[in-house]
Amino acid sequence: MDDQTYEDAYEAWRSALTTLLGDAPLLASWQERRYRFAHRVGALLTDSSGEGPAMTGPVLYGVFSSGAGLCYVGQTQDAGRRLRDLPVGESHHLANTVPPELWERVVVIRWPLLLPAAPADEQAAVNEMGLEACGLALEHMLQIETAPPLNSRRRRSAGDWQPRNLARSRSRGALRSQSLPGLGDLALAAWKSLAERVPPEDLAVVDTGAGRVVFPSALETPQGS
Repeated sequence: MDDQTYEDAYEAWRSALTTLLGDAPLLASWQERRYRFAHRVGALLTDSSGEGPAMTGPVLYGVFSSGAGLCYVGQTQDAGRRLRDLPVGESHHLANTVPPELWERVVVIRWPLLLPAAPADEQAAVNEMGLEACGLALEHMLQIETAPPLNSRRRRSAGDWQPRNLARSRSRGALRSQSLPGLGDLALAAWKSLAERVPPEDLAVVDTGAGRVVFPSALETPQGS
C-alpha cells in the first residue's frame, strides 16, 4: 500500500466514524453495537462450549487479524477475567488498536494440561517456580518464536515507539524460559495446531484437548438499533 492509499483509507475511517457518531442517539447505538459484539466474543472465549469446559486458570493466548496475521501474544493466570475483557478493552490496550470486529481468530492454550507430557525435571521446575513465572516463561518463548508486532515495540513518553529486542530480554519470563524447553515445544505444537485450523462451517469456536480457537470473523455483527 502506498502512502496516498494509506492516507485515503485513514480519512475514510474518520469519515465513517463521524457519520456513526453524528449525534447523541447514534453515539449510544454505536456504543451498544460494539459492546454486544465484544461481549459475544468474550463469552466464546471463556464459557463452556459443547464438550469443552469453561476457560479458567492459566492460559496463553494470541489474536490474529485477517490482514496482519498474528498481532499479539499474551498470558494470564485468570483466563475467565482476562479473556472476557480482551475484546472489550477496559483493562487491555489491544482492542483500542485492533478492533475485535477485525479479529480473524483467537488462539487459547491451557498450558497446564500439557505438563504431564513434559520432562520430569521440567515438571519439578514448574512446581518450584510457580504457575505465574511459568506462564511468563512460556509467553516469552512464544513471542520469540512468532514475533507478533504489538509485542515487538513499546510506547515512549516522547510519543513514539521503541523496538523491543525480545531475544535479549532480561525479564523474569525470559530468564525462566531457559528451564522449560520441552514444555515450550509442547506449547508451540499446540499453538500451531490451533493457529492453522480452518474455520468450520457454521461454528465460531473449536475446542481441543489443550485449548480453544475462536473465530470472531464467523460471527454476524449484531445490527444496531
